[in-house]
Amino acid sequence: MTTNFYAPPSALRGRRVVLPEAEARHLRTVLRAQEGEEMVVVDGEGGWYRARIDHLTPDQVVGTITEQREDVGEPAIEVTVGLGILKKRSRFETFVEKAVELGVRRIVPLRTRRTERNSIRKDRLRSVMVGAMKQCRRSWLPTLTAPQSPESLASASDAAAEFVCHSGDDAVPLHRAAGRARPFDEALVLVGPEGGFADSEVEAAVSAGGTVVSLGPRRLRAETAGLAVLQALIGPAASERAPN
Repeated sequence: MTTNFYAPPSALRGRRVVLPEAEARHLRTVLRAQEGEEMVVVDGEGGWYRARIDHLTPDQVVGTITEQREDVGEPAIEVTVGLGILKKRSRFETFVEKAVELGVRRIVPLRTRRTERNSIRKDRLRSVMVGAMKQCRRSWLPTLTAPQSPESLASASDAAAEFVCHSGDDAVPLHRAAGRARPFDEALVLVGPEGGFADSEVEAAVSAGGTVVSLGPRRLRAETAGLAVLQALIGPAASERAPN
């Protein structure tokens, strides 16, 4: 069975795993799994489990763990991305989904001076993240924090490498800035909303240790810029542990 299923740590007891109702229903009614078959379960905290299906009902699936591994599908570096809240929720959701697929560890919605006062539907975004984690076969469910300012995020960060996406004469090409900073196992990326960051926000991030970076001559949407940075940082350092 090639599909991964999600069960929080509370659903695992010793060698026993009980799938949440929605996951159990998908396994039973969509995939039409049978007792005795195997399934792969991830707990969102780095745990990866192969389990034998022992008991099936319309709303419950109980299995016995036969193999356990850690950090399957995870990149070698942990990247936090702060992205300005966008005008269209659908675009922010798309960013969140694709960022999880690319390997982000933490997502921080940013309230900036140019941010529209849209709210974040955290439950909806978490559902998107769980789906993306399963789809790309990761074992960690990234953290989605409450909205905060770019200044507070930058000042609280202890990441070895911090990058601020902003056009300007002092911007360094991302590949060059990342090359200078390597090796690092944690990174922070700040990406503004439509219209970018205000100069004062950039100055605060630089004062906190950030490097202003550019992504080339083309003008990118905010969500595209965030994904481009993620791939540029995680791709060269990729050493994911994949299941057999």
